[in-house]
Amino acid sequence: MPALKKAIIIGAGPAGLAAALQLHRNNNIAITVYELRPEPSTMGGAIGIFPNGMRLLHRLGLDEALLARGFSVTHMEIHSLQNGDIAKVDMSAWAQQQTGFGYLRICRRDLQDLLLNAVAKEDITVSFNKRIVSVTESPTDVTVTFSDGSTDTADILIGCDGIHSSVRRLHIDPSIVPEYSGIAGTQSIISSTGLPDALKTHGNAFLTCNGLLAVMPCSASGDKIFWFFSRETPIPHSESGDARDGWEERRQREVAEYKDTIHKIIDTGKDEWRETLTKMVDRTQSVGLYPIFRLPLGGKWSTSRTVLLGDAAHAMQPHAGQGVSMALEDVFLLSRLLRDHERGLEDVFAKYEAIRRPRIMEISNLAAKNGKARRDVTPWKLWMKEYMAWATYGLYNRLGLESWGIGQKHLVYDIDEVPV
Repeated sequence: MPALKKAIIIGAGPAGLAAALQLHRNNNIAITVYELRPEPSTMGGAIGIFPNGMRLLHRLGLDEALLARGFSVTHMEIHSLQNGDIAKVDMSAWAQQQTGFGYLRICRRDLQDLLLNAVAKEDITVSFNKRIVSVTESPTDVTVTFSDGSTDTADILIGCDGIHSSVRRLHIDPSIVPEYSGIAGTQSIISSTGLPDALKTHGNAFLTCNGLLAVMPCSASGDKIFWFFSRETPIPHSESGDARDGWEERRQREVAEYKDTIHKIIDTGKDEWRETLTKMVDRTQSVGLYPIFRLPLGGKWSTSRTVLLGDAAHAMQPHAGQGVSMALEDVFLLSRLLRDHERGLEDVFAKYEAIRRPRIMEISNLAAKNGKARRDVTPWKLWMKEYMAWATYGLYNRLGLESWGIGQKHLVYDIDEVPV
């Protein structure tokens, strides 16, 4: 295959911008990024990035800037509102010893800002307010048409446009549509000023009968904290019968009633956390409701000149904290494969899928398993869950099993070391 000269990337989120940087630098490909939104997105809460993702961001030259904005979280403390502290859980110490990188929690808008600045320094064009309406491939190139009538042509098209990918829907595999996981999250980012230090120095999670409440610092100084309440939520129905209308109605109701909802759960507490969490919720001025969707595994990821990366290909539940890291692994593998000019594009895409699918299956299954902790349980089952967590983590810590890397081996995975 002759060296590729030009690539079109659809989607200016973390996956698309990381792909633009890596392919421009490592493959000497001219890149144009097109984004549906009219301006850079400020949506989302705070993203968690584990060592496997931080190592790749280091290779992009971004880790120091990320550390200056995000919070390096060393551990999570698990609590029972009724029965006190349960366990202290190490987040990534063994993996950090192996890789040199820990776990970072950072506001999504900060990650996005750093990536956009890096892309701008490379003179990579990012065009906003560009809605893709069709893709046409020939034996030598691929052409994208936008809703404003403009077109662009390149050697390769890369879809990084997320779970609702237009590239997937219009061109690669319209049969694959997002499915609801049964879990939705209410979340917010607030100032930690005046709140107890325990909220500013590490993560805290609270098991409840109706889901998981968690709090974590998301700025370098700990002056901002990210909290979310993740729980089992049935698909809402509206008078119109349209599920989208139902979610919008549910979102409006949730925003209006979230304090009452969470107060009812917090008020069951018996220790100092009841007062602390009450202050945290009372300080919150706005929240977002995010139903969690995922893609069925097994769909197509490519055609002859078009390929999907990140959530566009394999969106999973966020409960393994690996969404951004999986996209970064996709990016680095594709870049490696494209450097081999003996491979044709279809061979590159086939090898990409053969390597990535087992890894995606592993992490997707882990995320779905972790998501079960958000399901509704009876008070008796909650007590059993808390007891099992206390016993399991207590044994884990007493026996020093963290030195074996149990539960963290997937965090030391290095996509650049995988044979191709």
